[in-house]
Amino acid sequence: QVQLVESGGGLVQAGDSLRLSCTASGRTFSSSGMGWFRQAPGKEREFVASIRRSADITYYSDSVKGRFAISRDNAKNTVYLQMNSLKPEDTAVYYCAARSVFATTPMTSLSSFDKWGPGTQVTVSS
Repeated sequence: QVQLVESGGGLVQAGDSLRLSCTASGRTFSSSGMGWFRQAPGKEREFVASIRRSADITYYSDSVKGRFAISRDNAKNTVYLQMNSLKPEDTAVYYCAARSVFATTPMTSLSSFDKWGPGTQVTVSS
């Protein structure tokens, strides 16, 4: 079974940057597409970014496009989310997820991902 652990969250001011990391163990990391999702209080979990297993294609939600960047290092079993120009509306718990090898839905869909980390809190003050 794959296990995911996020790190790098914290409290920052608007305009600051943070880099989240997610380290995987178990399932062969390089064979899985990876994604980042977030959930703000009282809201549903939403897609943020995802990256194919070969790292050749990435996807972003419109709300973070141009500010966030997802990357991965298969040698370190780690996926990253570089977050720049943070806004108060980016405040949420951020979750790392591994895509199911059987997934047929898009990499922007929650249903594509079957393994989730516990999440890391990101708070952006104005």
